This record gives sequence, C-alpha cells and structure tokens, in this order.
Amino acid sequence: MIDYLRQEAQRLGNTCRWSLEGWRAAWAGEKSLRQWTAVNAGFAVLAFALDLTPGERALLLALGLVVLVAELLNSAIEAAVDYISLDRDPRAKRIKDMASAAVAMAAIAGGLAWLVVLVG
Repeated sequence: MIDYLRQEAQRLGNTCRWSLEGWRAAWAGEKSLRQWTAVNAGFAVLAFALDLTPGERALLLALGLVVLVAELLNSAIEAAVDYISLDRDPRAKRIKDMASAAVAMAAIAGGLAWLVVLVG
C-alpha cells in the first residue's frame, strides 16, 4: 500500500511539473495567453471589489479560467498543425480558425456572464 501511495504521489508530482512546463512554454511563446491573463487578472480584482454573491464571483472567475484553457488549447492546436507542416493549406487554416473561434466563444460567454451579473 505504501508503494502504491508513493507511486501515485510521484505521478501527481509529474503531472504538476508537466503542467507547469506547459504553462511556461505557452507564456514564453504566446502573446495572446499573456494578454488574456492580464485581462483576467484585472477582472478578478474587479470581481472581488464588487458586491457580488459568492456564486456570481465563482462563475465570473471560472469563466475567466475557461478563456485561458481555450487559449492554451488553441496554442497547442496551432503548434501541432505547424509541427506537421508549415505549408499553406486551407485545411490547416480552417483548423486554426476553429481553435481561435473556441477562444472567442469562451470570451463571449465570460462577457455575457459579466453583463448579466452587472446589469441583471
């Protein structure tokens, strides 16, 4: 049992390390991630400064994180497409555009949530 727990702890540590390495790689190479992080930091401060319910605050913060998740996935998809080939191909453009659209949809969802919370 101790060996099993030790192995699981090591797996968790590896997972955390690899995730941090992925974040650092995206941070270093993706201006969009840095921009969305700055926007989310500002909105997080605003979410705590405003008189919101805990549920409203949680929703707004979570949707901000969803935007960052979408941006990370977008960056990963773009990197994979570029790794396969740097040739211009309409299929590659379509793939990249769809990944970018996912980021936009996540941002729209966050914006709508802010609108509903502030106006409604």
